[in-house]
Amino acid sequence: MRFSARFISKAAPLAAALTTVLALGAAPADAATASRLSSAFILPGAKVYPEGITSDRRTGTVYVGSYADGTVYRARPGQGTAEVFLPAGTDGRHTANGLSVDARGRLWVTDSTKGVAVYDTRTGTRLAHFETPAGAPSFVNDLALTPDGTAYLTDSLRAVVYRVTPARLAAGSGPLEVAYDLSGRIDPSSAGSTSLNGIVADPAGRFLLTVDMTAGDLHRIDLRTGALSRVTLHGGDLKHGDGLQLSPGGVLRVAHNVTNTLTRWQLTPAGTAARLTRTLTDPDLQIPTTLTHTADRTLVVRSQFDKDGPMTPSTGTPTTFTVASIRGL
Repeated sequence: MRFSARFISKAAPLAAALTTVLALGAAPADAATASRLSSAFILPGAKVYPEGITSDRRTGTVYVGSYADGTVYRARPGQGTAEVFLPAGTDGRHTANGLSVDARGRLWVTDSTKGVAVYDTRTGTRLAHFETPAGAPSFVNDLALTPDGTAYLTDSLRAVVYRVTPARLAAGSGPLEVAYDLSGRIDPSSAGSTSLNGIVADPAGRFLLTVDMTAGDLHRIDLRTGALSRVTLHGGDLKHGDGLQLSPGGVLRVAHNVTNTLTRWQLTPAGTAARLTRTLTDPDLQIPTTLTHTADRTLVVRSQFDKDGPMTPSTGTPTTFTVASIRGL
């Protein structure tokens, strides 16, 4: 997540005017849409402004990060209200953007202002931390984990993807290292605007996909050859694309923040093209930023960034912060 003031001022009124529609391709709206969208659990606090979400597939526990102060919340299965797992300011953390739980149950948390830290989900102990290289402005946004345990992280201002290998994780700390530089492949945009945002890894470890939220493009990074390319999109684009989620079988789900939209795409086996198969737009999504998918539902962060949050101008005061549950996406 990152928005320029110019971008927000034009996009926020659009989000407020949108009405609910659930379509499959060009199919008519589904009358059952309202029953598909509900609240999964509450995030306690007056100004949480959540951004990242992940689920631990071993336990069913869900973790959500606050962009406002870096708090990380934990919701165990059946909990109606999440609890604080990592308090605001833990280890000097100012924000909590991308979150992911790896195969060994370690929680990765990006801080847009610093880098990424790794925590023990049993004790909350920080196990490792890696910081953004000094120099040009940066905004560490989201991350993805590949089957070999390597973490890849996007920088929305530098248009690069960082990498933390298992060997570097074992070392415990150090600067983030640039693995891929996409700055020459991103369409030019206005100064200060955001490029790379969400990122996902192919379950087989062949490639990464990352979205340019300003241009609406999806970029593919071949992990075997290092080749960079754009995914051919059929039926739409990924403008305002924030969080990505990739399921086995090539189903890609995307949260489009200021348009209050979720989309579902079907990737080709090689991940070189994608076809839009479903769109859900609803103001009750309250500026969705990231999402995680389980066997029977999709959990989506309702950021409310437009309610006295990081978006300007404000459109009002926030209501209770919740994570949405959507079935059928």
